[in-house]
Amino acid sequence: MLHKHISPHSESSISPAPFHVCILGCGSARPSLRHAPAAQALIHHGRVCIIDCGEGAQLQLARFGISPAKITDIFISHLHGDHLLGLPGLISTMVLDGRTEPVRIHIAPEGARLVRDILSVVSHGVSPELVQYHTFDPAVPALILDEGAFSVSTIPLLHSIPAAGFIFREKEKPRHIRSEAIRQYSIPYAAIPEIRRGADFVTSSGLVIPNSDITAEPSPAYSYAYCSDTAFSPQVAELVRGVTVLYHEATYDNTDIDKAAERGHSTAFQAGQIARQAGAGILVIGHYSTKIVDEQSLAREAAAEFGGPVIAADEGLKIDIALT
Repeated sequence: MLHKHISPHSESSISPAPFHVCILGCGSARPSLRHAPAAQALIHHGRVCIIDCGEGAQLQLARFGISPAKITDIFISHLHGDHLLGLPGLISTMVLDGRTEPVRIHIAPEGARLVRDILSVVSHGVSPELVQYHTFDPAVPALILDEGAFSVSTIPLLHSIPAAGFIFREKEKPRHIRSEAIRQYSIPYAAIPEIRRGADFVTSSGLVIPNSDITAEPSPAYSYAYCSDTAFSPQVAELVRGVTVLYHEATYDNTDIDKAAERGHSTAFQAGQIARQAGAGILVIGHYSTKIVDEQSLAREAAAEFGGPVIAADEGLKIDIALT
């Protein structure tokens, strides 16, 4: 299934969407011949964010044609090895490639110390200017990145150690100005940005043209939530309410619901519950136990509770976040 490109509403696409996610790994605990450890690449208009960085993440980037040179930010959900052991290798390769553009690592404070110590041993020449650590408290929901048309917030998860999910949101987009209105009212180019932000237009004669008469509704702002690893948590559903696409772990099927609770994980059925409670547009499940051999059965289990579309993650899957 390598190099597969699937969107929630199409079996194929000529080119990647401007806001999409590529699954680099969707296994749990240990690598297998079936799935790589947790890692995803989120691409928003050319910028690349890595979400978790399990073993072999940089090989997966190469396999699926994603340039490490475009990585601006790396988000680490928690400090279990299957979510961060690929990070030292990826940073080491950046050093070997002579990268000077900073990469920001968003991680818990103890994780920053751990990664810094590992890199000091395995990768010489990592300058403070190259790797910038931005720490957060996994237990507290917080806005951790806000720039341009894009923001990222943390989602406290319920796991065996402190863990956080992430929600990536596009900011509200400007309104569309009607081309016929530009001609009709001789609107100068300099006035267009303010009009797109909602301002009325005043003609040279002092006539006020309401914004609603000269603009159309803006394009939708989309969002993506990443929730792995976590036991069933209604708080998660509340924090991701209305998200366009929700990635939620489904380590087990419902026959292992007790094991899931004991280990701080969820079943596919519980992932469906969270998606339904959150009013998510689409649910993507992953982080499969090595005992799972039929991921589509998990998708059916989740869909039975969610009632909406469910996608079973697989390496190389590209998910278009824009659903319209």
